[in-house]
Amino acid sequence: MCGIVGYIGSKEAYPILISGLKRLEYRGYDSAGVALLDTTLNVYKKAGKVSDLENLVANKNVNGHVGIGHTRWATHGEPNDVNAHPHLSQGGDLAIIHNGIIENYSSIKETLLKKGHTFKSDTDTEVLIHFIEDIRDNANVDLEEAVRLALNEVVGAYAIAIISKNHPDLLIAARKGSPLVVGVGLGEYFIASDATPIIEYTRNVIYLEDKEIAIIRDNKLVIKTIGNKIIKNPYIEELNLSLESIEKGGYENFMLKEIYEQPRSILDSMRGRINAKTGTFHMSGLKEYEHKFINAKRIIIVACGTSWHAGLVAEYLFEDFARIPVEVEYASEFRYRNPVVNEDDIVLAISQSGETADTLAAIELAKSKGAMIFGICNVVGSSIPRMTHAGAYTHAGPEIGVASTKAFTAQVTVLTLMALHIAQLRGKIADKDLRRMFSELEAIPAKVEQALKSDDVIVKIAEKFKDAQNFLYLGRGYSFPVALEGALKLKEISYIHAEGYPAAEMKHGPIALIDANMPVVVIATEGANYEKVVSNIQEVKARKGRIIAIVSEGDEKIKSMAEYVIEIPKTEDCLIPLLATIPLQLLSYHIAILRGCNVDQPRNLAKSVTVE
Repeated sequence: MCGIVGYIGSKEAYPILISGLKRLEYRGYDSAGVALLDTTLNVYKKAGKVSDLENLVANKNVNGHVGIGHTRWATHGEPNDVNAHPHLSQGGDLAIIHNGIIENYSSIKETLLKKGHTFKSDTDTEVLIHFIEDIRDNANVDLEEAVRLALNEVVGAYAIAIISKNHPDLLIAARKGSPLVVGVGLGEYFIASDATPIIEYTRNVIYLEDKEIAIIRDNKLVIKTIGNKIIKNPYIEELNLSLESIEKGGYENFMLKEIYEQPRSILDSMRGRINAKTGTFHMSGLKEYEHKFINAKRIIIVACGTSWHAGLVAEYLFEDFARIPVEVEYASEFRYRNPVVNEDDIVLAISQSGETADTLAAIELAKSKGAMIFGICNVVGSSIPRMTHAGAYTHAGPEIGVASTKAFTAQVTVLTLMALHIAQLRGKIADKDLRRMFSELEAIPAKVEQALKSDDVIVKIAEKFKDAQNFLYLGRGYSFPVALEGALKLKEISYIHAEGYPAAEMKHGPIALIDANMPVVVIATEGANYEKVVSNIQEVKARKGRIIAIVSEGDEKIKSMAEYVIEIPKTEDCLIPLLATIPLQLLSYHIAILRGCNVDQPRNLAKSVTVE
């Protein structure tokens, strides 16, 4: 959500900013802009894509060795040229870009209006830069101190970058509740929302902590808190990220690339963690807290979106194997009620980006009640790994497409490993059964490769249903979260209304929707609930519903009932989510492409929801 990039050094800033903004497009946005400091402060911004911004600045002055750039996802004020970032101060000598929300902007704005300030936009961001300017001028302090004082007064979340026409050797950045990274180069510095815009220039980065300010002046970096405490010797981390991993690599778009990367991302997520022959498990982040899991009275899972669906799979896994009660909570709801959390509870926080605002707030709430927090995250150095007591990375690699694909299967892989290991520690699974499960897990990447070979079949199904107005997805047991995830993918990228239901719940309402125009996707693989699902399919067929069935390889029974079938390899019932998800991702992808949708940047969506 929103993207920040900034540069100060000896190079021309504009090419770095534009390249960075393009790399940040995956986060979701509706306008883009840059501010460049030459002999004057030049601001160019435009609603639409980064390419529209490039067209705007053609033949304009884009010189300067200092600059900031932004992609905006609208919060306060509609998406238009005026509300796009950067924003200027009243006097026009300061420019700011901002991710997040200033919750008390209205009261600050009212005070500034009484002082004679006028505002061009509807944004909270413009209020913030006017506020900083007002403090600087009336308190007679320098810009650095004005920023610090202002940030002590604002309520909300922010990642900001500020440049000043009067100080061409200065760039100030700060964060609270929204990610910001400082890239350290040779005689130059970069700032960005994440590492993707700066990886081609430097691998050395500093992840700013909450309530920290970075002051870059005269080629020197100082980091301090908003309480004015200097951070001595800030930790410089070396990025383990390649430029190739954030490029399309010959694929038409990132989503398709990431769907096809799943055999590798699943393998990487369990590499070095299990040995099927010996039945052994190793996860360094879990080792110190194994006793907590052994004695846990309850596990609470907090997550949003696709990660919440992975959490639902984990509920089945932990209860089925480890026999620990599990509650799966939307982080966005968990934080706004008064949940019962005990000191012997374990809270699992799941997030691809590690920056999901609601999940971070849920973590803070659970920590305040004394619970142990275990994070599952894909992005090294992000906020969740720093806030939790312990955790595990999924090792899916960068996920650029807004609609999560490989992150989901990587999360489910890690959660499966954890559930099986905790079951072993609690004496709830026999060694021979554990080795069998580990062995089947090791076979999953090859089976995903096989599932991907159904692409041609899926394209033909997509051609039949691309104009449908509604879809229904049904599944039982481990396949119910898969149905929810399949419906979400279709909604996200094709804009077709879709709902996922437990198959048995169809009779409690959704069956009223079924007619000859309703495509019904049923996850109907072999397993404990197979005969029940067969009955559900017959109920749909009796009402002329259009059945698309995901079945186990070689299934003839459902093939005789369903209009279309997509086969996946046979596997253990608990591992079905890792395979059944693949054709549903491809179905959503091809329907969206046939409808002319931008699958990498679906409308109104952001990759990482860093504001409430």
